[in-house]
Amino acid sequence: MTKTVAQPVGNASTGRLPVGTVFRESTGLWGMLTLILTEAALFAYLLFSYFYVTSQAPGRWPPFGQPSLTLSSINTVILVASSVCIWSAERGAKRGAPGRTTAGLLAAFLLGAVFIALQLVEWHGKPFGLTTDPYGSLFFTITGFHMLHVAVGLVMLVVLLLWAVMGYFSPRRHAPLSIGALYWHFVGVVWLAVYSALYLSTRLS
Repeated sequence: MTKTVAQPVGNASTGRLPVGTVFRESTGLWGMLTLILTEAALFAYLLFSYFYVTSQAPGRWPPFGQPSLTLSSINTVILVASSVCIWSAERGAKRGAPGRTTAGLLAAFLLGAVFIALQLVEWHGKPFGLTTDPYGSLFFTITGFHMLHVAVGLVMLVVLLLWAVMGYFSPRRHAPLSIGALYWHFVGVVWLAVYSALYLSTRLS
């Protein structure tokens, strides 16, 4: 009889476990890309609805005058800065700099939290509500969906930050961080589209 010898998992000479899938071959990457395409379609439909209602509006649009650019512009800078921070965190992981990774993730999380806080302040100051008129419904629906995506991103950043503190990421093992960074960059790009549609387009027309 011949014996079947079990093959060791990982590197037999060092006893180390396998690193895992690389970024471009990770199933998580394709899952995230699918999610991004789906959510991009959602926001495309919402923005299309906004412009369609705008084209059919009989009177002044927006009904309550031009929206203030102060808080929205600050939030735009905040989200762009947070994308730079998570990019820096990803670069830190690829270069074996755990301190840079942790600092970048922490900064991105704090900036995202400030974004939500400022968005809530802006909501509170609006003279209309979700059910006031079509403009109010579209404004709160679009910005609300985006803020929900930011909140989901904050939960993701907390998990990534905990993993970074635990030393999970390295130059060979950073696929979750790179995948999470894709989602956060997507959130920033969507906000640029929302900002252009809700705040800038009425001033250009």
